[in-house]
Amino acid sequence: MILKTKDDLSLKKIADSGQCFRWKKLEDGAYFVPYKERSLIINELGSGEYELDCSEDEYKHLWSDYLDMDVNYAKIRALADKKSDPFMYEAASAQRGIRILRQDPFEALISFIISQNRNIPAIKNSIELICERAGKTYKDSRGNVWYSFPDASELNGMSDDALKECRLGYRFEYIRRTAAAVSCGEFDLRELRLLDDETCLAKLQSLHGVGLKVASCMLLYGLHRMDAFPVDVWVKRILTDKYPDGFPFEAYTPYCGLFQQYMFAYYRNTSGTDKE
Repeated sequence: MILKTKDDLSLKKIADSGQCFRWKKLEDGAYFVPYKERSLIINELGSGEYELDCSEDEYKHLWSDYLDMDVNYAKIRALADKKSDPFMYEAASAQRGIRILRQDPFEALISFIISQNRNIPAIKNSIELICERAGKTYKDSRGNVWYSFPDASELNGMSDDALKECRLGYRFEYIRRTAAAVSCGEFDLRELRLLDDETCLAKLQSLHGVGLKVASCMLLYGLHRMDAFPVDVWVKRILTDKYPDGFPFEAYTPYCGLFQQYMFAYYRNTSGTDKE
């Protein structure tokens, strides 16, 4: 099908934004996008048109929600005022097209536990190894094999040796214990949607190896709490360099997480490295 939109949507900027780790750019410039047990190949044609290898019904009931297409990002982006906050205006303009995906909560949680103190290529490699060893095998519309992200029981069922082969380092124990807690029902991810942000952050930090940064990433990327504001070393640098008198949260509420994403991607991409 052909998707036509006047709103912000850049496949490259989403793929490079640091919020997702399994999007792949294909040889023809299209992007392969996995979500649970489904996959999408989407190609940016220009002038607000995108080619998707799915039916209109599948787009309506799955991919539109995943891409958060019911939200007007151009309108939100306009909150960045050139005069009062020139850095944010520049960052949001440069990163126009980023959208906050509605990712699977368990995949987001495990992915951001893996992300601690690592660069993006290393994160992607570990996640891909986990998918190959514990996920289900599928083929996309072009006949290419891909692997789903394992659910909690599948990940918990991996042997210690198989999990260690995924190059997790000290994060191995964090992943092992989190998968076990979710798999047996000790930690209920569904319950998180019923909690306010503060309680949700505290609940997530009860998991072994989950600190405030990972919990905040989970709120923003796994639960789509658009006001969540993860602070890593990049954001700390930005706050020190650009907002020495404090970040103007009130100007961007309830979308502080999206503006954090704009400035994070802009600052990291212009630095020439993705290392923390």
